[in-house]
Amino acid sequence: MNRKKILSLINIIFSILFLIYVAIAITQQLERPPEERTWYGKIAGIPYDFRLPTVERIRNTFWNKDTSQIFLPQAFGIGWSINMYPIIHPEEVQKLQ
Repeated sequence: MNRKKILSLINIIFSILFLIYVAIAITQQLERPPEERTWYGKIAGIPYDFRLPTVERIRNTFWNKDTSQIFLPQAFGIGWSINMYPIIHPEEVQKLQ
């Protein structure tokens, strides 16, 4: 197989897995009574958040001074984001620990 076909096949596989994950997350939320739906959670250890992002949640995801964690759940979507604060200010993070 040439390289383009392999990459295309990998893209197709990951796209299908992504769609399955989204379908499971949405189904999981819709199975709950309306007042119990949060639209965020974890499936197989992977976080998701389908709520509309707010400035505060975006700031806490990408610039969170209160944690030493570098990878935090996305403000919107699936997976993790990089918290830049511990990378840029490692001496401040040491004080938290």
